[in-house]
Amino acid sequence: MLANVGTVGLVLGGGGVTGAAFHFGALLALEMATGWHPNDAEVVIGTSSGAFVGAMVRADAIHLDTFAGTGESREEIHQWLTGNLYRRGAPRGAVRWVRRGLLPAIRRPSLHVALASPGLYRTDGIREWVAEAAGDLAESWPAKPTAIVAYDVEARTRMPFGTEVAPDVALADAVAASSAVPFVYEPVRIGDRWYADGGLASGTSADLVLAHPEPLDLVLILAPLAATAPRRGGKFYEDMFDRVGRTALAAEVARIRGEWPTTEILVLRPDEHVLEDSRPNPMSVEAAIPTFLATLRSMKNELAHATVWSTLTTHLMGDLARP
Repeated sequence: MLANVGTVGLVLGGGGVTGAAFHFGALLALEMATGWHPNDAEVVIGTSSGAFVGAMVRADAIHLDTFAGTGESREEIHQWLTGNLYRRGAPRGAVRWVRRGLLPAIRRPSLHVALASPGLYRTDGIREWVAEAAGDLAESWPAKPTAIVAYDVEARTRMPFGTEVAPDVALADAVAASSAVPFVYEPVRIGDRWYADGGLASGTSADLVLAHPEPLDLVLILAPLAATAPRRGGKFYEDMFDRVGRTALAAEVARIRGEWPTTEILVLRPDEHVLEDSRPNPMSVEAAIPTFLATLRSMKNELAHATVWSTLTTHLMGDLARP
C-alpha cells in the first residue's frame, strides 16, 4: 500500500461481459500508471458485472488470468468465458414472472416488466467463477466496506448486500444475484427472496458511498453503460441505455456533491474506440478481449489529461507524487 494516499470510494457500474472487460482494463491501467492498488479503496460498490469485478478487487485478483483464463488461443478464451457465463438451464418461472413482472407492468407500464422473467441461463457458473478466483472469501464477506447491489424482485427496490439493510449472504451469492440480467439469467433465490440484476435500480448506485461515516477524498466511478456520446452507426437501443445510465449517475453525483462538497469525483467511461469493440452486444464473449485491449489504449490518453492526472496524483499516489 502506498503511503499517504487519500481515502477512495471505488464504484464499478454494470455493463455486461464487455463492461467487466472495461473494468479490468481501466483498473490495470490505473495501477500501472499510479502504483495504486484497487483493493486499497476504502469503499467498493459493485453492480452487475461491476459486482463480479468488485469481488475480484477485494480478493486481490485483478489480473488477466482471472478474466480470460489461461487459454492461449482466441477460441480457448471464448470457450472458457462461455463456460463460466452461459450455463444452460431449462427456462422456468413463468408463473413467477406473470405475477411479479408482467401483471404489474400491465397495470402500470414500465421496464419492470422484465422482473423475475425466465432466463435461458443460470448464474451457477458465475458463482463458481467467484469461488475459484476468490477462494475462502467467496463464502464470507470482505473485511473492508463493500456493497454488492442486486434488485429485490418482490419489494422492487435495490438491495445493497454488505450493508446494514441487507441480509447476511456469501459474497459469491451476492455477485450471482447482482449479475442476473433479466431474460438472460434466471433470478437468484437467496433465503425466501428472489433477486435480479442490480442495474434494474441503477447502473452505478454511486450514492451508496454516502453510508461511509466520513467524507472520502475521492470517489472514482467506472461507468461502462453511461457513455457521453452515441456510437457512430450504433443500434438505437445503445444510446437509450446510455441515457438512462447517465441520468441516474448524474443524480447520484449531484447527491454526493451536495453532502460531501470537498470530495473530488472522477468518472471514467468508454470512449468511441472502446465502444466500437464493446457494442452492440455487451454480453458477447467474443468482444471481451478486444474491449479489454481497447480500454488499455484508451486509458493511456484518458489518464494523461491534465485534470485527470492531477486528481490521480493528489489522491492515489501519495508520497510517490511528492518531489
